[in-house]
Amino acid sequence: MDRREFVRAVAGGLFTLFASEGLAEAPGRMKLSQSGGRGRGRVALIRSGDRADGIKRAIRLLGDNPVRGKRVLLKPNFNTADPFPASTHNDTLVNLIDQLREMGARSITVAERSGPPATADVLRDKGIFDLCRRLDVGLINFEELPRSEWVRVRPPGSHWRDGFLVAKPVLDAECIVTTCCLKTHGYGGVFTMSLKLSVGMVSKDNMKELHTSFLSQRKMIAEINQVYAPALILLDGIEAFVDKGPMSGPKKRADVILASTDRIAVDAVGLAVLKELGSNREIMERPIFAQEQIARGVELGLGAGSPGDIKIVSDDKAGMEYAERLRLILARG
Repeated sequence: MDRREFVRAVAGGLFTLFASEGLAEAPGRMKLSQSGGRGRGRVALIRSGDRADGIKRAIRLLGDNPVRGKRVLLKPNFNTADPFPASTHNDTLVNLIDQLREMGARSITVAERSGPPATADVLRDKGIFDLCRRLDVGLINFEELPRSEWVRVRPPGSHWRDGFLVAKPVLDAECIVTTCCLKTHGYGGVFTMSLKLSVGMVSKDNMKELHTSFLSQRKMIAEINQVYAPALILLDGIEAFVDKGPMSGPKKRADVILASTDRIAVDAVGLAVLKELGSNREIMERPIFAQEQIARGVELGLGAGSPGDIKIVSDDKAGMEYAERLRLILARG
């Protein structure tokens, strides 16, 4: 079920949407976004330092084309303009756009909300305005949307006091593709990959609550993910922050590209990569499915429910050998 179908669905009591800062109740109810049968738990892994080759191989290895004929909203990681892996490498964005075009996407629009810096400044400093013009793709700065283009979402059982504001283009999107980095998060998130990427779809007005909710922050991150279902997730793990983050920190080279439709599976495999590289205590000493982002995501049905649900596939000997090492780490937790 895609995002448009979720918005149209009627599932009593699951979700209430409020438009324009909660002043007007939206009609009907919205079904929780969950990872269905298609691709659940399947992660394509390519062991390579070549982005162009790795991205193409990883996406093809999934064996599906969810973007053909669709208007694609593409969400990168531009939290700041700091160099990769702090933010999506521009080469990753270019190669992913090229691949989506080759797959028959009807249109592509890059969309982002940065923070704490102003989104416009981040987009300028990373050269994204020029890149989008050159590649003839759209660009939405969520931070510049008017109040009428934000929708308040109040999930039941949420750890948010009064829900959170989601950019309307996310809710209206026909097809959402995300691309994330591989890194630790030194400000409470513990790690930042595909689940954490969704914070950039939420208004800056909600960030004070998120950043000061020390006991619930990781659960709140997972809860944002209920508002959409990604058609494709690409993780660029050629390099990773293994401590501190998300803007800077000690780096190690992993030479890995992951692709999936399952956010839990991607983040679990990403955590296995960090454990294999050697990371901080919060990563190394806690079982992967005991990480609060993962555990809450499992409760919400966002993807794989356990290490046994995850199937890592590759297309060459180097990839298969590395995948086997990660499977053992996943099994041990």
